[in-house]
This record gives sequence, C-alpha cells and structure tokens, in this order.
Amino acid sequence: MAPSQLPPIFNATSQDIEMLLAAQCHLGSKNLQVHMEPYLWKTRPDGINIINIGKTWEKIVLAARIIATIDNPADVCVISARPYGQRAVLKFAAHTGATAIAGRFTPGNFTNYITRSFKEPRLIIVTDPRTDAQAIKEASYVNIPVIALCDTDSPTDFVDVAIPTNNKGRHSIGLIWWMLAREVLRLRGTLASREAEWDVVVDLYFYRDPEAEENKEIADETKVATTEEVGPAAIESGFAGESWDAAAAAPGTAFAAASAVGPAGTSWEADGGDWAAGSAAAAAGGESWAEAQPTEAAKW
Repeated sequence: MAPSQLPPIFNATSQDIEMLLAAQCHLGSKNLQVHMEPYLWKTRPDGINIINIGKTWEKIVLAARIIATIDNPADVCVISARPYGQRAVLKFAAHTGATAIAGRFTPGNFTNYITRSFKEPRLIIVTDPRTDAQAIKEASYVNIPVIALCDTDSPTDFVDVAIPTNNKGRHSIGLIWWMLAREVLRLRGTLASREAEWDVVVDLYFYRDPEAEENKEIADETKVATTEEVGPAAIESGFAGESWDAAAAAPGTAFAAASAVGPAGTSWEADGGDWAAGSAAAAAGGESWAEAQPTEAAKW
C-alpha cells in the first residue's frame, strides 16, 4: 500500500484495511481501462489486476468530504441498477438522508421535468458506471457531478470521482457503501468522534437473495422434530410410554368399556327396558294428542 497522502486524522485503521481485504475489494478484473492504471498495484500471474487499497481509502474519504459539503442531504442521489447494490443504496439513503434509486433507472429522471419521478440532485453516486450508464449520461447533460465505484475495466467517461474497488462482489459493494456512509456521518458530526464505533453492522449493506431466505424459512417451518427434541417435552408433560402403547394396541376396547358404564357406574344395558317403556308411553301420548286435535275438514 502506498504512503497515505491524507492528514493523520483521516488515516485508515488496521481494522479497516483488514475488512477491505476480507471483502476482496482489492481484486479487479483481467481487463484494464487506461484511466484506471493509476489505481493499479500489480497484476497477478493469472491475469487478475490488484487494486491499491490505499488509493481506495483515499477516494472514500474524498467522496465523503464532497458529500458532507452539500447542505441538504436529499440533494444527493444514490443509484444502483444491479441487485447487489440495491440494498446498500437503500441503507445508505436511510442513514445519511440521501435519495435512493434502486432498480431500473427511468430515462428522463434528470432531464425531462414532465416525468413523474423528475429529480434535480446536486450530486449522484452510482454503483457501476457500466450498468448505470443512463444516469451518468443524463447527469452530464445537466452538469451534475458523479461519484462512481469503478473496477479496473469500468468506463470512466463523465465520472468525476472514481472509487477504485471490486464492484462485482456483493461483499465488496456493501462494504464500500458502509464505509462511505460511516465517513459521511463522521464528517457531519453525527458520530461522537472518529474513534467511536458505529453501531450499524456492515451486514445490513450486504445483498441477500430473497428466494434463498424464503426457502430457508420454509425449511425451518417444515422441519420434523426428532426424538431428542420430543423427549424432554414429553417427560415434562407427564407422558407415559407404556400407557400410550396399551391404548394404541386396542383403541376401541377402552372406548367400548367406557361407553358401557354410566355416570354412576351402572350399566346402560340394565336401563334399556325403562328406556323402551318411556319411548312407548311417549308414542301413546302423541296419539292421544293427535286425537284431541280436530282436523281441518272438521273445522269447516
């Protein structure tokens, strides 16, 4: 890493450098664009271009200082058409007050005032100059400065500040946006001091596959409880294995025995004669009642 050209207060900590290396922010592509040569450290034998991490940190601090100079945070527009950066720009906008455009960029957002989503930002930040080329082109028409996360093969036309990093990995994109948001909050004074840790974890900026998360939830819900999981609960609830086995062996026997005994322990069969006599008396009573009622013909 080259010696830092920043004041000592802006120097990166060893933890920041370790995070950049762990997220593979230093791994570029095999192609090299001519304007990205100053940010190149070396080329590996397999053709992969290695980005200078020191230059990456310097550009993060420079971009944060540019963002912090804008009075109204909503005048900063963060854009990502790639899925890997959509979650990051939404979180960046939530934490810094910027305006986020996640997903497809509608042509005319910056140039056609009739468009429903027309915006007039003072600064835009894009995740990938290649996929967000429409936003950069329109920004050039209306003189809007552009900050972009650029890989070694990214086009730099109309890009004012290029942050050299790996803009193809989900972890590298999320980490750069997280560091940029943290640096902006430090410069604005939202964080108490530069030594204070930010309570927002970097995982919130990482892309998550919604289908994978949904399948994981379904798998957790349909998971069958094993015998080890059932055992303690059964003991606490008073489960007796032998009695359940006996009931399972003859399920109809216990029910038949219970139904043959009445509430007072007497047999229902013993009272069967009284029941028959009662039903016969009821039938006789019904006939006498019918005889007492005159028919419709007799009335008339």
